[in-house]
Amino acid sequence: MKRSLTTALALAILPLAAGCAQQVETIASAPAAVAEQRERMTILVSIDGFHPDYLDRGLTPTLSTLAAGGVTASMRPSFPTKTFPNHWTLVTGLVPDHHGITANRMEDQGRPEEPFTMATVDPYWWNEAKPVWVEAEEAGIRSAAMFWPGSAVPWGGTAQGWGPVSDGVLPSDWQQFSMQISNTQRVNAVLDWARRPADIRPEFVTLYFDTVDTAGHDGGPDSEEVNAALRDVDSHVARLTAELRKLGQPADLVIVSDHGMAATSSERVIALDEVLDESLYRLVEAGAYATFEPTEGNEKALVKALVDTDHANMECWEKSAIPAKYQYGTHGRIPPIFCLPDTGWTITRSRPNNAWTGGNHGFDMYAPEMAALFIANGPSFPAGRELASFQNTGIAPLLRHLVGLPQADRADGTLEPFLPVLPQAK
Repeated sequence: MKRSLTTALALAILPLAAGCAQQVETIASAPAAVAEQRERMTILVSIDGFHPDYLDRGLTPTLSTLAAGGVTASMRPSFPTKTFPNHWTLVTGLVPDHHGITANRMEDQGRPEEPFTMATVDPYWWNEAKPVWVEAEEAGIRSAAMFWPGSAVPWGGTAQGWGPVSDGVLPSDWQQFSMQISNTQRVNAVLDWARRPADIRPEFVTLYFDTVDTAGHDGGPDSEEVNAALRDVDSHVARLTAELRKLGQPADLVIVSDHGMAATSSERVIALDEVLDESLYRLVEAGAYATFEPTEGNEKALVKALVDTDHANMECWEKSAIPAKYQYGTHGRIPPIFCLPDTGWTITRSRPNNAWTGGNHGFDMYAPEMAALFIANGPSFPAGRELASFQNTGIAPLLRHLVGLPQADRADGTLEPFLPVLPQAK
């Protein structure tokens, strides 16, 4: 019997349809594609000026959760308790007296007309100690810096003054610091790096927040400005961790600060013009400490006026006699005379005309107000562990361990503070 064209077409299509159905069933029943097995990242986060007691204010639920679910400690900064010296210590493992970034503002006999400021990226000032990201790059471990003091410096390069740098090592990815780049943009940059293909994805990353420190200077450590900054930074850390989880990106977070913050005011001021003839000296730095160069022929007179005289709320030393506990005073960039006020006091040229309050750091590294934050959370760390207080020279050895680098031959810090929670490092 002759089949209709419609029937013939239907019969012809049936095997094809059955085959398609079988194919669809096979695809549907196949196991889902295996998720990418991502290599663990190490992310070093600095929250400038974050005192560990800030966690007790109930304003930082994310940081508090990371602390409770990881390892935490009150960390002692190095001296002086300033931003650039301590950030360079954190990534080199050397105290400022040994790594050469001895202050936020420095002078050097080799560059008498070019003082160092926090905008200086000439390798001349930075080349005395190698940061972890340079060690990583040299070992073939890709690094990236979303800000960090010194991360925009071609380490090991050479330059004359502000001229071009001839060579040097930088992180594979880095950005020049700008306060115009918001905390959201900073976190986005780190997440964008984490989303990259494995061959160009960094294994070691730095991330820097400056807003808590700025608020502390402006309003003091107990101000609403600080509280607002704490909420903001915590929300950005929350977004960072949430997005890393979505990516399935394992990460060891090492969250630190460089120092704490002490309350200051115009009622606690040491006016130099009230205790010292200004013809005897040139002031290099003032504030939470002061450093002096004697004018020509006035070395002995300046020592007598500052070092050999008792001053209320301030102690002064020749650099060679700075107490050994500070590990400070041998480097050529440290001026001849150093004065340290009581914590919370400010050294100024003259007494201010207007009343003011605020916050500052740079004081005694052992002062409770100068304590720094340490939180470590991730697959390399156990939960719910608190370590004894340790000096921040230990952070670079910890980072080397996490990234897979050998420990440095030249170091002021070791892994010893972390052995209770890193038994595999013994």
